[in-house]
Amino acid sequence: LFRLQQQLQTQPGSLPFDEILYCNIGNPQSLGQQPVTFFREVLALCDHPDLLKKEEIKTLFSADSISRAKQILALIPGRATGAYSHSQGIKGLRDAIASGIASRDGFPANADDIFLTDGASPGVHLMMQLLIRNEKDGILVPIPQYPLYSASIALHGGSLVPYYLNESTGWGLEISDVKKQLEDARSRGIDVRALVVINPGNPTGQVLAEENQYDIVKFCKNEGLVLLADEVYQENIYADNKKFHSFKKIVRSLGYGEEDLPLVSYQSVSKGYYGECGKRGGYMEITGFSAPVREQIYKIASVNLCSNITGQILASLVMNPPKASDESYASYKAEKDGILASLARRAKALEVAFSKLEGITCNKAEGAMYLFPQICLPQKAIEAAKAANKAPDAFYALRLLESTGIVVVPGSGFGQVPGTWHFRCTILPQEEKIPAIISRFTVFHETFMAEYRD
Repeated sequence: LFRLQQQLQTQPGSLPFDEILYCNIGNPQSLGQQPVTFFREVLALCDHPDLLKKEEIKTLFSADSISRAKQILALIPGRATGAYSHSQGIKGLRDAIASGIASRDGFPANADDIFLTDGASPGVHLMMQLLIRNEKDGILVPIPQYPLYSASIALHGGSLVPYYLNESTGWGLEISDVKKQLEDARSRGIDVRALVVINPGNPTGQVLAEENQYDIVKFCKNEGLVLLADEVYQENIYADNKKFHSFKKIVRSLGYGEEDLPLVSYQSVSKGYYGECGKRGGYMEITGFSAPVREQIYKIASVNLCSNITGQILASLVMNPPKASDESYASYKAEKDGILASLARRAKALEVAFSKLEGITCNKAEGAMYLFPQICLPQKAIEAAKAANKAPDAFYALRLLESTGIVVVPGSGFGQVPGTWHFRCTILPQEEKIPAIISRFTVFHETFMAEYRD
């Protein structure tokens, strides 16, 4: 990829494409998505509080971004955004997040349960560090999965216990299959300690049905598992018949309290309609853990001192955006709705285009930022991949890149049912580029299939 980038710069016209189209990573702003104005105004004022003393800011910033920045600065000891904070994050910002969680779910949330993190990833690593003692400790992880989980489990010396999502039912999570994998792992002496659920799904883009979530929660309670709920795509819902329900809400709706089920819920500022990946903000909400365990979680968090303050502020803004009575509300809502509507259109356009191609089947993108089509490759292509010492879907993805400049991720990077091949494609390139991606992809695919036809 780096070689192709260099070649485009140093030898224009030497490749069959004039730009690389990154469909490989969920990094919205790198592909032209604009940040939300209100969030950035508040961040600017918090980072340079002297601006608040100047008369002209009233013409440059909205009244509510000014008042919100003042509120936030009042919560920060010494109004110093360049100083360390409490290891869990600034208390007032955690209060704001707890209030946002409560209004989302209709159940109370507590600031003491919230640990602010540099994106969701450090929270995942922290819990793996806590849960895994040796290779006999297992974590149930969906396949296909976001590779953070397999990497973190390997890093901390545990065992990944896979459960396969059912592609034929739109990447459904079948409790019977999870139970089978759990029993199989236990029969091999693995102490399965937690179940990971990614909702909406990455790389698969499905949104769990509420009834399915109730079954998952009951299963975790009955089997004594910690539930790790990756909910970083909670704002990215495109299917009219689907709605995001947090696992915290499901747990409380069942009447389960602190004694019943250990739950860790992850949220991030990197996804949604905000896409602030580089700001590294997020949190985990931990409920249902005993005081001694919580103490250990706090100790591990304090090793890293604290997460960055910009990310902490953004996390509080994401969970407490402008309200209908605020000056910024109309422009904020227009930006948010515009981004999400455009993502839904892009998802649909790519899904329809992939589904028309020979040998490709593509489930609907109900949420998140990805499509994960299955590709039925000719035997000759599989043999050519073997000769090149590559997985067949990696061979396909590499040929796609070299022919078109389109970057996708082979399914083998996420895990898949053996003998099936996939690729993950983001829906993030700007809308005006989608037709070019579709046409380039279509020409490549037809040529590839013709070349390797059995």
